[in-house]
Amino acid sequence: MAARIKKYWFLIGLALVFAVTLADPSGWVADLGLWLKLNHGPDAVIFLVFFFSGILLDPGQIRSGLTDISGTVMALGLIFIAAPILAALAVFGSLETGLVIGLFLVAVMPTTMSSGVVMSGAAGGNPAHALFITILANVLCMFTIPVTLPLLLQLTDISTLVDFDRLAVMIKIGLYVLVPLCMGLAVKAWGFFRLNSAAPAFQIINQCLILCIVWMGVAQARPVLAQNWSVMISIACIVTLFHLALLGSAFLLVRLFSVPRGRMEAILFMGSQKTLPLSIILQVTLFGQYAQALMVCVLHHLISLLIDGFLVGRIGRHSMGIQKPNR
Repeated sequence: MAARIKKYWFLIGLALVFAVTLADPSGWVADLGLWLKLNHGPDAVIFLVFFFSGILLDPGQIRSGLTDISGTVMALGLIFIAAPILAALAVFGSLETGLVIGLFLVAVMPTTMSSGVVMSGAAGGNPAHALFITILANVLCMFTIPVTLPLLLQLTDISTLVDFDRLAVMIKIGLYVLVPLCMGLAVKAWGFFRLNSAAPAFQIINQCLILCIVWMGVAQARPVLAQNWSVMISIACIVTLFHLALLGSAFLLVRLFSVPRGRMEAILFMGSQKTLPLSIILQVTLFGQYAQALMVCVLHHLISLLIDGFLVGRIGRHSMGIQKPNR
């Protein structure tokens, strides 16, 4: 039991954040989270998340991931083309405005900074390639999001309700992603080698910071969620279908181009997972009045981790079976 808790503590932490914030009868947990959110709490936390992510990155692994060009192109195609196209299908449903916005935010996000890399390696893939994809995707998103998100919004009436400043969004992404990421890499490059031994601690700190972001978001959405639990079920179903559709597209792509095991894992996990911190900062900045959009981002992150964790086990066991010699 202790080993399982240690392995899945982040997922347990997400569940506890939801439960404690929503179920607290006094409301002071939600009030504190809302106060932090209104006083630049998300800005500071997200800056720290990407700063520590920069410290955790290994430049040597990034360089070694440059070799699989076709795999990188396929993963980027899934991240920046397939995901927005799948999200665009939401306009044909009768979804509430907040749900559509949340799905659009998830779709235009780059890939996650940590879990996808870990899962790619655990499933038998190349973590160096996965690391290269996530760095490249998080740099490119500075230029893709200001284009793709308005295009998606134009498919609905939402675009008339949002003042979308492309330059401001580019600057914000640069300040909250690229600047702290480069700062973290610089700290590592300046010879602070002792930080390498502290990598597990930094990883835990990063995950705790993400839990803080989620807490502030749940605090904002508490009035809506506490009155209508059916909304949570609807959101969970929507994000599950979206993630499964994106995974299905990834599997179709690797089959179509006959990508072998060892290379396909990075495409699958990096092409389908989405970063949470950046989606939250854009939701807070652009769509603060739509609390349901935040729930879409958070629940997608949680459910995608659960689905991909199961997939890692299946792919990993299958790979071990292939490697066993015939007797």
